[in-house]
Amino acid sequence: MFGRIDHIGVAVEDLDDALELYKQKFSMGEQHREVVEAQGVEAVLLEIGEGHVELLKPLDPETAVGKFLASRGPGLHHVAYQTADIDAALEQVKAAGLELIDETPRVGIRGARVAFLHPKATGGVLTEIVEPTH
Repeated sequence: MFGRIDHIGVAVEDLDDALELYKQKFSMGEQHREVVEAQGVEAVLLEIGEGHVELLKPLDPETAVGKFLASRGPGLHHVAYQTADIDAALEQVKAAGLELIDETPRVGIRGARVAFLHPKATGGVLTEIVEPTH
């Protein structure tokens, strides 16, 4: 169902401070920066091996990431797994009885098709499925 870990999402309050940590202290290169209006975030992808760390700053306190920060503070937000066929992966997780946040894919960073699984169904971890654009 999944090919590899695509990225680890980290919610941050200050994108510049977070970038300094990851770029200067961890020597991770910034690969892509984008405002993803549909998800209410400014996101930065940092390179780490074949995957990424995705820093997420909410555009508004009422977005999902904004509410996450208000209740839990900065830190690990989600784990994203890559798939070649998100529609088939969603059918598989539905058939397995897992609760979905997204019944159908939406557009994520770099135009990827993404869908989220509810943390109640995945051991408390918000899980994203990603079908990258090629």
